[in-house]
Amino acid sequence: MSLSSHHLDISRISSPVLQGEGPHIEIERVHATPLSPAIGAIVSGVNLAQSLTAETESRLRELLLRHQVLFFRNQSITPRQQRDFAQRFGPLHQHPIYPTVADVPEIIVLDTEQNDLKDNALWHTDVTFSQTPPLGAVLAARHLPPSGGDTLWASATAAYDALSDGMKLRLEHLTALHDFTHSFPLSRFGRTEAEKQKWLRTREQQPPVEHPVIRIHPETNKRAIFVNEGFTTEVCGLEIEESAALLRFLFQHLSKPEFSVRWTWREGDVAFWDNRATQHYAVDDYRPHRRIMHRATILGDRPFGPAITQQQKH
Repeated sequence: MSLSSHHLDISRISSPVLQGEGPHIEIERVHATPLSPAIGAIVSGVNLAQSLTAETESRLRELLLRHQVLFFRNQSITPRQQRDFAQRFGPLHQHPIYPTVADVPEIIVLDTEQNDLKDNALWHTDVTFSQTPPLGAVLAARHLPPSGGDTLWASATAAYDALSDGMKLRLEHLTALHDFTHSFPLSRFGRTEAEKQKWLRTREQQPPVEHPVIRIHPETNKRAIFVNEGFTTEVCGLEIEESAALLRFLFQHLSKPEFSVRWTWREGDVAFWDNRATQHYAVDDYRPHRRIMHRATILGDRPFGPAITQQQKH
């Protein structure tokens, strides 16, 4: 079946279950329904509350690289099960600012009644203020407003492909600064003395970091625009006005609907995305209603661009 078909019949999964504790998944088929040409697919035939077979895990990796964000409906998973699923794809990150689930520190809590989440209501790639931004993330809906609260994802590889050859050439050797304080200002995340001390520790541990403007994906070798409104503050080596103009163009370009998919959440939904090749935007249109999401974040590697070889990136 071709990749353009409405349903992708990935494979018949019949390998033996893995050794270890807990229940294991035994399914006939994994289906992926693409949501747009650029990004997104709904995956069925997988129960995320159960341990994955090696073959199912491999197929999900393939689908993630192909579609960049995967959506799973009707998943009843606990925070521990969410953590266990996410860490099949790599070690997990612990966020320096957001609160976490009790006894499951790898799961951060995004609760509009606990924290100011304005930093999520703009296009961003998670934790690019780190030397090694996350590989990806698994987001589970825990409490939803009656309406609104959608999340959009954009393909940074599709956005790169749509640039002119001249612009691609101009961007190849540029780098940009990413700063933790751009989305986490002390005025919003230092309301108490404990919060202030946490913020100051994070500021010391996470100084501004330089990343390539064009990132090469470590698994697909595809190029992606790697600047975002959430954390990118300037393009290195350019005058302030030049940097601002270039970033403004790239931010607007990345937000074009042709490169994006919009997800309307239901209870039991889970999203799994490739943070190396996407950006996302949590629409803040549901106040004064409450919205609670749980996120597991998978550690990644240091970004490298066209000017850096595979050997140099290590």
